[in-house]
Amino acid sequence: MQEGEVTPGSAMQTSMSIFPHKCMDAATLYGTGLPLRNKVHIRVPTTHPPIAMSYSIVTGDLFAGHDAPGHPESQARLDAALAGVPAGARRMAPEQATPTDLARVHTHRHIESIRSLCRECPPGRVRYLDPDTYVTRQSFDAALYAAGGAILAVERALEGEHSFALVRPPGHHAEPDRAMGFCLFNNAAVAAARALREVDRVAILDWDLHHGNGTEKAFYTSDRVLYCSVHEAGLFPRTGRPDERGAGPGTGYTINAPLEAGSTGADYALIFSEVFIPALRRFEPDLVVVSAGQDALFDDPLGLILLHPEDFGVLTGMLADAGRASLALVLEGGYGRSHAEAVAAICAALGGARFMPGGSRPKESARLLVEAYAGAGLTVSA
Repeated sequence: MQEGEVTPGSAMQTSMSIFPHKCMDAATLYGTGLPLRNKVHIRVPTTHPPIAMSYSIVTGDLFAGHDAPGHPESQARLDAALAGVPAGARRMAPEQATPTDLARVHTHRHIESIRSLCRECPPGRVRYLDPDTYVTRQSFDAALYAAGGAILAVERALEGEHSFALVRPPGHHAEPDRAMGFCLFNNAAVAAARALREVDRVAILDWDLHHGNGTEKAFYTSDRVLYCSVHEAGLFPRTGRPDERGAGPGTGYTINAPLEAGSTGADYALIFSEVFIPALRRFEPDLVVVSAGQDALFDDPLGLILLHPEDFGVLTGMLADAGRASLALVLEGGYGRSHAEAVAAICAALGGARFMPGGSRPKESARLLVEAYAGAGLTVSA
C-alpha cells in the first residue's frame, strides 16, 4: 500500500480537519436496517394551500465509483438523501461536464492533476489528497457527472423549472487550482460560469454549514455573480468573514453572514429576509444557484447549528418567492440522520408548498450582523 492510500472499508488513516467535533463512519451517520424511504415522514405546515409547481431531480447511479466506505462523504450519504425525494418526482440523469466546462473555473493544471491522480490510483484503493479529500480510480468520471448534474439543473432553471441536482462529490470548497474539503471540482461554480455565456447575471446562495471558499474565490472580482453565504463562524475553511466583500469590479458582490454556534432557523430567516433577499432583488439575477448543503441540521455531526428539516423548506420558499428566476439547487454537505427529511422539505417547497417559520427569536448576534450590513450599506446594484 502506498502512502496516502487506504483500502476501502479500512479505518481512516488521518484525522479529518473539516470536522472539528467528531468523525463517524457511514453506518453510524446514516443508520442501517429498515429502508430509508420508510423512515422519512415530513409534515408540511403551510401558510396557504400549496400551488403545484413543476420541478425536477437530477441524479443517477453514476457516483458510486467515488467511494471510501467509512468516510462521511460516501455513496451511503447520497443514498440516504435520495430517500427524501418523493416517489413521483421527475428524475433526470446528467451527462458528464467537459474539460472546457471545468476550465471556465479551474486551471488546466488542476484538471489534469485530478485526472492523473485518479488514473494512477490502483483499483480498489483510495488515495488522500489531504486529510479530508480522497480520490479513487473512478473519481474523475464521477466528478464530471457531478458537475454535469449541476449544469443540467441550471439548464432546467433557465427553462423556467426549479431543479435539484443530488450529486456527489460536492464542490463548493474546490478552488480554481486546488481540491479540498471533500471537493474535487466546484460544481455550482462550473454551472454558473457556463450559464454566464447565455445570461448577464447569476446569484449563488450558499447555505451549507461551511463557507464556500472555492465559490467565493472563483467570482471574487466579478460583478456578474452575486455570492451570498450563511455559515457557522469559525469552522473549516476559516474563511467567510463579513469583510470579505469582493475586489475590483466585484467589490460588494460577496456577502458573508457567519453565525454563531447554536443558531436556529430564526437566525437564518432573519439573514435571508433582511440581507440576502434585498440584495437579490437589487441584483435582479437571471438565475439563482443554491449550494444546498444540509449539514446545518441539528443532528449533523460536523457542526453546532440547530436547523430542523422544515427550516430548509422555509428558506427554499423564501428564495423561490424572491424574484422571477427559477432555482437550481446543487447538493453540497449533509451528513446527519435527518438529511432525507430536509431533502423532502426542499422538494415540497420546490413543488409549491410554503412552510411557516418557527416561533423562536433570532439571536442578538444575528441581529447585530444585520444591523452592521444595514449600516454599511450594500453596494449591489441592478
